[in-house]
Amino acid sequence: MQQIHPDDVIWRNARLATMAPDVPAPYGLKEQHALVVRGHTILAAIPESDIPSGHRHCVDLQGRLVTPGLIDCHTHLVFGGDRAAEWEQRLNGVSYQTISAQGGGINATVTATRSSSAETLLKLAQQRLQRLMNEGVTTVEIKSGYGLNAEAEEKMLQVARQLGLNNPIDISPTLLAAHAVPPEYRDDPDSWVETICQEIIPAAAEAGLADAVDVFCEHIGFSLAQTEQVYLAADQYNLAVKGHMDQLSNLGGSTLAAHFGVLSVDHLEYLDQD
Repeated sequence: MQQIHPDDVIWRNARLATMAPDVPAPYGLKEQHALVVRGHTILAAIPESDIPSGHRHCVDLQGRLVTPGLIDCHTHLVFGGDRAAEWEQRLNGVSYQTISAQGGGINATVTATRSSSAETLLKLAQQRLQRLMNEGVTTVEIKSGYGLNAEAEEKMLQVARQLGLNNPIDISPTLLAAHAVPPEYRDDPDSWVETICQEIIPAAAEAGLADAVDVFCEHIGFSLAQTEQVYLAADQYNLAVKGHMDQLSNLGGSTLAAHFGVLSVDHLEYLDQD
């Protein structure tokens, strides 16, 4: 370890989750330790007994747990309105499919999001993001998917970008235009997929608004063939891919996703052993 300088800040009296594999305790936990910080760099983790006597820049953490920055890898922070009433329905046994067929679910939020200004969406999302930061989250993935037209999807991704500029946190935006078939395309979902592939993905890639492209592959979402079409378009523009897979049935989306080397597949309630 480098010698501790008088101007270094020592965060003392802490429980450190070091994640070190050679520490037998869960999470590499070290009790009664301190962090030595120089500028923006953690210089060392030392036992309390090694703190120089009389060091003038000490912060007493009073036994608090200190962890690495947390990552929230699946959020939908940017949206308008709320669906609290639907949550009550779900608690009373009504299925998501039934709620969706009644005009609820994703499309209810789409209506509210489209009608919300970028300023309103930013204000609401900032409040949600602040709560995550208060809990120690330092990296957040934010999906679009509640706009379901070119203009509103871009608006959501722009808000996600602005959140990254406004806050000391890493934001990873994901284009989820294939979240649901919008009302305008209810009778022609293939045309919506073509719009995503030929217009929305190219525009997002050119503007640098997305790190990845996601798809809800499900009977009430998009088929395996449609999902593959979106993945191929994303690959054409060098965007990574992800998947909402096997949430309501074993449709096989995760297998398709694996063939494309996706960053992640989420939900997986019906994932089988194969």
